[in-house]
Amino acid sequence: MPDKSFNLVEKPWIKVLDNNGNSEIVSLTDLFKNAANYQRLAGEMATQDLAILRLLEAILTTVYSRLNSKGEAYEELELDDHFRVIDHDDDDDEEIVSAYSDTWGELFRKGSFTRAVTDYLEKNSDCFDFFGSNPFYQVNKEVYDSQVPANKKIDVDKPKGTVSVKQINRTISESNNSPAIFSPKSPDDKNKISLDELIRWIITYQNYTGVTDKTKVNTKEKFSVSAGWLYGLGTVYAQGNNLFETLMLNLVFPEEYREQKPVWEFETPIKYIEFLKTNPETSGLSVSTLYTLWSRMLHIEWQNNEPIIFTAGLPKLSTTMAFNEPMTTWRKNKDGEYYPAMKHQNDLNRAMWRNFGQYVATNKSSDNNFHEPGITSWLKKIEKQLPNDYFVTLKTTNFISDGNATSQSPVAQDNDSFNIRANVLLDSDVASENFWPKNIEDVIKLTQSVGQEFWRFNNNVVTKLRNLDNTEIVNNMTQHFYESLNRPFLNWLASLRNDQERSQKKQEWVETLKQIAFSEANQVVKNASPRDIIGIKKDQDVVNIFTYYNWYKLNILRILK
Repeated sequence: MPDKSFNLVEKPWIKVLDNNGNSEIVSLTDLFKNAANYQRLAGEMATQDLAILRLLEAILTTVYSRLNSKGEAYEELELDDHFRVIDHDDDDDEEIVSAYSDTWGELFRKGSFTRAVTDYLEKNSDCFDFFGSNPFYQVNKEVYDSQVPANKKIDVDKPKGTVSVKQINRTISESNNSPAIFSPKSPDDKNKISLDELIRWIITYQNYTGVTDKTKVNTKEKFSVSAGWLYGLGTVYAQGNNLFETLMLNLVFPEEYREQKPVWEFETPIKYIEFLKTNPETSGLSVSTLYTLWSRMLHIEWQNNEPIIFTAGLPKLSTTMAFNEPMTTWRKNKDGEYYPAMKHQNDLNRAMWRNFGQYVATNKSSDNNFHEPGITSWLKKIEKQLPNDYFVTLKTTNFISDGNATSQSPVAQDNDSFNIRANVLLDSDVASENFWPKNIEDVIKLTQSVGQEFWRFNNNVVTKLRNLDNTEIVNNMTQHFYESLNRPFLNWLASLRNDQERSQKKQEWVETLKQIAFSEANQVVKNASPRDIIGIKKDQDVVNIFTYYNWYKLNILRILK
């Protein structure tokens, strides 16, 4: 077994990239003290970075919902020696919420976090030890055995209900039944791991879990095992110029006072597990509770310095109408309920900018099926406190499952972003024709129409001239067309400013789009086969690839007129 203590507050375990491009491993204390000196989190995968980002945000939300930028408790709150809320007056909730914006602005202008964060970590450091009587993001043996059936209790000689390192390591994701052929590690090394990396993957696993577990915690009624809260979202979050700005942009304070309660502030692990068993109303949970939700009760035994990870499934919480979750986009079902717009395998080739309308309201009344992500609403609230012409990067990072309800194993990672000026994305001039989000959405719809024409042109060539019943070929050609648009569109999006003539900038993209649309179709014509050129007879006329190309050009000019 490794050292009996590994405290995340003091020991290095978080991978970051510094401002010179060098990789470092830092502790929680070092990260919060020097956040402006790091570009970003830089773990093994972007999904891992997001899971850890949310843990960091849970700490910040907890601290700054209680202490202002001077490190003083809000007047309306009474705190104990561990900075935990003892009492507050419900009549003063509006005053507390109002003070959050001032705290945020003063921190952002200062460019660093106050000592209050590290003081909180020091006072609660016993909650962040990876070992000990209450190990971080795990439970001890006594708690585990008390919560599972008798035949599933801890037995290192005949372990039941375990998950291997190679399975929680999502760069491998190999179960004992399905070997990962294209693995970054050799078979002998798949279960070998350093302690700092194990900690990062344990946190990630609690957020992104499949549902193949055979062991569940004891409950009176049957329940569906959680696949991990973060796994069930269609994520969106913000990125700034450095890690400090990223943490600040995603430091979302609620519009109504709600006491923050991350998992480590529950009185005991058993009380936390019992709390999850009650199937609490998700919309009533604090942000820090959502950011630190467990999907599994884990216990780690050590043999020959290697971990044996025992796992038991915890109940799944409903994501429906959970608008207190800031980092997701939303869809509406036929019953009028909103649920997170999860990504699926057929979304993998769709660039984030093409879903622009999911991330921000694009007209004054908004679509009846649209609910704005919490992070966008928050950015609108703080936009006036950002520097002029400040660029914000909106990101989406998701694990895509295999679509199998009995496994939900991750098969791919979706990671995309676009960069845009904050005052363009968050334009408040909704009623005006100059409202940027609507103009951007109009341009994207125009682009999609051109994409449909490109698909139709290729479909005519493949199915009619070549007599092939293969939509996959056509879809691949269309995907290549959109890939050729990605970089030019992202550059156009980043070039937008509030002082520009909207029609002129839209026309600028139209000219670029026209050029690419013709160029991509020209490549299809250049690769024409003799059969494409000879063509087929249609209504007494001969139709060939040049005929279809001319029709395509006319339709493109009509659309872009």
